[in-house]
Amino acid sequence: MKQQIRLQKVLAQAGVASRRRAERMIAEGRVSINGQVVTSMGVQIEPHVDRIEVDNKPLNLTFGTPLPVTLLLHKPSGVMCTASDPDGRKTVFDLLDAGLPRLFSIGRLDYGSEGALLLTNDGELAHAMMHPKFKIPKTYEVRVKGRLDAHHFAAFEQGMLIDGKPTLPVQITEMETTGKNGWYRIVLSEGRNRQIRKMMEQLGFLVARLRRTSIGNIELGNLRPGAYRTLTSTEVQELLRSAANQDTSRVGLAGSISPTQQSNRKIAARSRDNGRKNSDQRQIKHR
Repeated sequence: MKQQIRLQKVLAQAGVASRRRAERMIAEGRVSINGQVVTSMGVQIEPHVDRIEVDNKPLNLTFGTPLPVTLLLHKPSGVMCTASDPDGRKTVFDLLDAGLPRLFSIGRLDYGSEGALLLTNDGELAHAMMHPKFKIPKTYEVRVKGRLDAHHFAAFEQGMLIDGKPTLPVQITEMETTGKNGWYRIVLSEGRNRQIRKMMEQLGFLVARLRRTSIGNIELGNLRPGAYRTLTSTEVQELLRSAANQDTSRVGLAGSISPTQQSNRKIAARSRDNGRKNSDQRQIKHR
């Protein structure tokens, strides 16, 4: 029997984009199969038979290679997270050595922010990390001009209205103060655009520096700006387990299992399967 795979999964496995981003690309009419544009999420293909084009460029499907690779990069300030920039600014992909497979970022940090950023060609991992139902905690160290008081702390912890939508509760603790500036440790469980900066601005504070120090169990540690390292198989498995454990969906009536929980079970099963394997991972030179 010929193997058929959903189009968005093929795009993710081929390293084009995360599964969520691949779905948006399909909906935008940027993907064609055998010369015909498709916009449906239910399309299945035979990877080694059907011809796929993305943005009118043929997609070379080489399943089995390259191996899944996930990097932890210390993004410097003043570097874009996009694959290219129309203004010619440096991107995180300019920091990578030649010879790596095509990678995409799991989430983003804005141009002026720095710190931990994950790059991968693993579509399943990207889906688990980026989908809103998975509340992977991310920790930031933030320096602001001014000092926050108990009222400001309560606003973070209770949630605020940002861009017309309430935020989830945010953990915030004071680290130190230097003159009129304060350093704060903030833990987010959602990935909204410029969330910390917008929350601070709403309270009347300007962010002077923002650095992400961890994503789930992955710590930035002593990795210098512009450098990166390969995640171990154990670290990837822990991220997958964390994603499955952080899902906030509920069991339906009469004990039925929601589609979200079915997705979780697949993620957890993959994590268990990976734990049984003793496969070697390619080592990538540290910068």
